[in-house]
Amino acid sequence: MGKEHIVRSFSDELRKLSNIIVRMGGVAEEQVEQAIQAVARRDAKIADQVLRSDVRLDQLEREVDSEVIRLLALRQPMARDLREIISALKIASDLERVGDYAANIAKRSMVLVQMPPVRPAITIPRMGRLVQEILKDVLDAYVDRDVDRAILAWRRDEELDDLFTNLFREVLIYMTEDPGNITPCTHILFMAKNLERVGDHATNIAETIHFLVLGEPLQSQRPKGDGSSYTVVIPDTDDAADGRAHGETQLIQ
Repeated sequence: MGKEHIVRSFSDELRKLSNIIVRMGGVAEEQVEQAIQAVARRDAKIADQVLRSDVRLDQLEREVDSEVIRLLALRQPMARDLREIISALKIASDLERVGDYAANIAKRSMVLVQMPPVRPAITIPRMGRLVQEILKDVLDAYVDRDVDRAILAWRRDEELDDLFTNLFREVLIYMTEDPGNITPCTHILFMAKNLERVGDHATNIAETIHFLVLGEPLQSQRPKGDGSSYTVVIPDTDDAADGRAHGETQLIQ
C-alpha cells in the first residue's frame, strides 16, 4: 500500500511539472501573438503588455527549475520518468527564450511606431502567423505526447526560413535604394530574425518530444531553408546592356 501511494504521488508530481510547462506554453504563445499585433497595429500599448508578461514567463521557468531539482534529489527517477523531467527542463528553457524574442519584437515595434510605415513590415505578421501555428502544434504535441504531430511541425521550420530569406532580400533592396529606410528596415530585419529564432526553439521542442516519447534523439537532419547568408545586394551604377535602369539594384544569390 505504501509503495502504491508513493507511485501515485510521484505521478502527481510529474503531472504538476507538465502542467507548469503547459502554462509556460500558453504565456509564450500569447506573447508572440501580442508582439505580432503590436507590429501590425503599430500599437505601443500592446507592445508594453508583452514586456510586462515576460516577467511571468521567467517566474514559471524558475518554478520548473525548482521542481526538477526537487524531483531529481528525492525521487532518483529512471527511464521514462527521468525523460519526463529532463524534457520539461529543456522545454522550459526554449519557452523562456521564445518569450525573450517576443519581448525584443515588442521593443522594436515601439521604435517603428515613431517612423513612417515601410512596406517590408507587412511580412512580419505573415511570418508571425506561421510561427504561431508551429508553436501551437508543438505545444499540443507535448500535451498529447504526439510524436507525429511534433515532426510535422518540425518540418514546417523550412517554410519559416524561406519567408525570412525573402524578407531579408527585400529589406536589403529597400535600404540600398533609399538610405532613409535603413533605420526602420534594420529593426524589421531584427524582428524577422527573432521570429526565425522562435521557430528554431519550436523545432527544439519537437525534437525533445521525440526523445521524451521514444527514448531516442531524432536522427533526421533539421530542415533549413535560410539562404540569407548567401545574399548580396549591389547597387548598379552603370547603364547596363541588359536593360537595367541606371542605379537599379542587383540581387545576387
